[in-house]
Amino acid sequence: MGLLSISIWLPIAFGALLLAVGRDEHAGAVRGVALVGAIVSFLVTIPVMTSFDTASAALQFVEKMPWIQRFNVHYHLGVDGLSMWFVPLTAFITVIVVISAWEVIQERVAQYMGAFLILSGLMIGVFSAADGLLFYVFFEATLIPMYIIIGVWGGPRRVYAAFKFFLYTLLGSLLMLVALVYLYFKSGGSFDITAWQRLPLTLPTQALLFFAFFAAFSVKVPMWPVHTWLPDAHVEAPTGGSVVLAAIMLKLGAYGFLRFSMPIAPDAAREYAWVILALSLIAVTYIGLVALVQQDMKKLIAYSSVAHMGFVTLGFFLFSEMGVAGGLVQMISHGFVSGAMFLCVGVLYDRVHSREIASYGGVVNTMPKFVAFAVLFAMANCGLPGTAGFVGEWMVILAAVKTNFWIAMIAATTLIFGAAYTLWMVKRVYFGDVANDHVRELTDIGGREFLMLAVLAGAVLWMGLYPKPITDAMNPSITQLLGHVAKSKLPS
Repeated sequence: MGLLSISIWLPIAFGALLLAVGRDEHAGAVRGVALVGAIVSFLVTIPVMTSFDTASAALQFVEKMPWIQRFNVHYHLGVDGLSMWFVPLTAFITVIVVISAWEVIQERVAQYMGAFLILSGLMIGVFSAADGLLFYVFFEATLIPMYIIIGVWGGPRRVYAAFKFFLYTLLGSLLMLVALVYLYFKSGGSFDITAWQRLPLTLPTQALLFFAFFAAFSVKVPMWPVHTWLPDAHVEAPTGGSVVLAAIMLKLGAYGFLRFSMPIAPDAAREYAWVILALSLIAVTYIGLVALVQQDMKKLIAYSSVAHMGFVTLGFFLFSEMGVAGGLVQMISHGFVSGAMFLCVGVLYDRVHSREIASYGGVVNTMPKFVAFAVLFAMANCGLPGTAGFVGEWMVILAAVKTNFWIAMIAATTLIFGAAYTLWMVKRVYFGDVANDHVRELTDIGGREFLMLAVLAGAVLWMGLYPKPITDAMNPSITQLLGHVAKSKLPS
């Protein structure tokens, strides 16, 4: 087994172990095993970063062996500059989630921790798969643990939110399966994604494939107007579920555009880019206004995620190196920032059991350490220079200016709306006089909470101040992708 296989199957093995033998009467041991499993799984992914050749655009750490020989399906793994960073990011976020649930989850602890570990391995599988059917299996399998996490440990409307999440994402993926089967037969019986990229397909065929993939990936991002499942899922999910959903699962759809839609149907991608650009700009502007009127902190951050992911798809379909790089950087930074903001809401909810903004006020008077972190993450969410939230958005806006001034003008409004809804929430929740007895009785964060927020704060500042290692690894793969998209693949 290579590094990628270990990164995938080690957390799944730890998760399966917890599901098999974990009991609530041994909750302490269960938490310990889960933490060890998460940390070891993260450590395994570090060589993927340190040994990655940043000068190469080819797939690296490749593993390939027969899987379903009758249909020429292979267990084929590999990462390039487009996917490499999401392997350690997924494992890192899983460590944070395990720590965050240490004292909060008291029932079915083994099942909770096991579900997140299994989910971590499956998501890494999505980013590592180089075989179309293997990608689909991992892509769909991620729904199962997240469905359980929302449905079992969620809020009062958890069953409704879990069903909505499952149905939206599953139905969208069915058209992708049809596209994968078509490509399999068109390529002479191969599920190799790189082989599909060389197929000479007519524009009508490419258009059908492009919109089949669009149906799956747009729901997962999620893009407007198929975003309505996300606020419900976030509001009802436990804190860890919201963190993973925002930090990693939304990225699966955006990554799919780069791995399937653009390279396999490049002519259709250029032809119908205006559709993606229009929907992205609506998400950036309209959803920002929707976020501005939210009274539930989780719902506000959920809508904020839709707006920020609109920047990602906008950057991709500008077809410029800076735009695609900005979209990828935005995906990674959003993983840190949105995950941290949901953790901050979780810290307050664990103490007051309310997510309503009106339930708070003057929290800085009783929780100064916590508010220092919360305000930093809020500033990053606004796109403050020096934080992770600034880099990707700025790159996308610069790329948009070179393409079309008015696209850039509309996209830049997210900086205004983002600052408006984020700072409005910060003012009402954290500053001012103590609003009520619940806030007056709050206790500041302890060592466990301080550790997880400090680690995320370090990541947000590091990425904001020195993003060069991240962009250096991406650039060769982005150049290759855009060169491929620029050349017509229409049959002569």
